[in-house]
Amino acid sequence: MSELLQQIINGISLGSIYALIALGYTMIYGILRFINFAHGDVFMVGSFIGYYLAPGIISLAGGNLILAAPIVLMAAMLGCSVLGMTIEKLAYRPLRSRPKLTVLITAIGVSFFLEYGGQLVFGPDPKLFPALIPSGFVINTENLVVGTNSIVVIATALALMLLLRFIVFNTRMGTAMRAVSYNHRAASLMGINIDTVISFTFILGSSLAAAAALLYSSVYPSINPLMGIFPGLKAFVAAVLGGIGNLAGAALGGLIIGITETFVSGYISSTFRDAIAFSILILILLFKPAGILGSHESEKV
Repeated sequence: MSELLQQIINGISLGSIYALIALGYTMIYGILRFINFAHGDVFMVGSFIGYYLAPGIISLAGGNLILAAPIVLMAAMLGCSVLGMTIEKLAYRPLRSRPKLTVLITAIGVSFFLEYGGQLVFGPDPKLFPALIPSGFVINTENLVVGTNSIVVIATALALMLLLRFIVFNTRMGTAMRAVSYNHRAASLMGINIDTVISFTFILGSSLAAAAALLYSSVYPSINPLMGIFPGLKAFVAAVLGGIGNLAGAALGGLIIGITETFVSGYISSTFRDAIAFSILILILLFKPAGILGSHESEKV
């Protein structure tokens, strides 16, 4: 039972990170109806922003990680927000009236640009991410170990998801986002600035990716310019599993993927750790393409 509880805690911690990334995928799909495959690489850039800023900020804070960590987090979220908004304005906005396949190919191109541009700028070698979370244990027994890393990851992810829910359902911009997701033309006729709403959606999604990047790098401290590929793909699977375009579905899908991956690693073999997410994707597309919380949309012929 203790081992089972250990795996569940580890799975929730990992799933919380996937959920934050998946929320970016699902918001952008809900607004523009396409998958931003560069989202995982925005996640990677967030890690490197934290990597380069953390030592200086920790030094200015006198080594106080409790003070320095939120500053690094906000700086990374701000940096990735600017990156996400820039990608939308330069790469996606000019193609908005083009076929979705054109935008999808462009997203893949932006992804490659960030990955190999990252190798040029940051270097291809792995780097050790600085510690931002004070090391320690909340529970440390022979059969169960719960570190501060896991608690901070879960608490931070939960707080950000609740904040996102508040923004989407309790603010004017959130109302505009929901209106645009239902019908672009009707929202425009009601006076909503579509460009502003889309840019804000990219800002929100990219900032969540940055937060996920810092949490992920704190748990798995080796970072490199290609680190966003698998977390990004698994988060995409999580978004599809929960119901692409559904915020609660993305969060639920992230938790399911994280827990399943942890159980497979712990009870079967870590060799199948990465394969399980794509196996789930195949099954969900075969038996419930709309996802767990998704709904089928009727289309006119």
